[in-house]
Amino acid sequence: MSEDFKIVRWREWDGPGIEHLELRQRAGEVLADSVVICSGQTPFAARYRIECDANWHARRVTVDMIGSGRTLVLAADGEGHWLRDGLPVPELEGVIDPDLTVTPFTNTLPIRRLRLSTGQSAEIITAFIEFPALTVVSNPQRYTCLEEGRRYLYESRASDFRREVEIDGDWLVVTYPDFWQRG
Repeated sequence: MSEDFKIVRWREWDGPGIEHLELRQRAGEVLADSVVICSGQTPFAARYRIECDANWHARRVTVDMIGSGRTLVLAADGEGHWLRDGLPVPELEGVIDPDLTVTPFTNTLPIRRLRLSTGQSAEIITAFIEFPALTVVSNPQRYTCLEEGRRYLYESRASDFRREVEIDGDWLVVTYPDFWQRG
């Protein structure tokens, strides 16, 4: 059984924050392990792990807030049913993808899973995890492929937030204007 392994680093657009991500793909699963150090008014560090099946459906998200002892564990069946710390989360019914505010990696999950062609759009709802509070809410979003395999428009359907993200040949974000860029 072969394994595809990558190390990716992003840095904050304006600030000293950094993320170090290790991505493993092997038969039947995708594993992302990362440490994020965020600057800003309330600096913090977090460690997260996202486990997906071979089709990039999230199965488990674990977040540890370094130094605080706070942990979040979300488990999913890949069909849109979620548990938080072992209890059902009805407001996430139908959600496939997590979206962690501390990383551009979670944009890869729907981009890779949806496989949109140039000009195509798709509307999704994510399990939006806000840091450092670790609140989880459902969040409607839209992805539009601007240039297949290279540029996508991300739009929040709950606000006027939108960004054009550039990806590489592995579907990983290279630039997410005003937030992250490859380090």
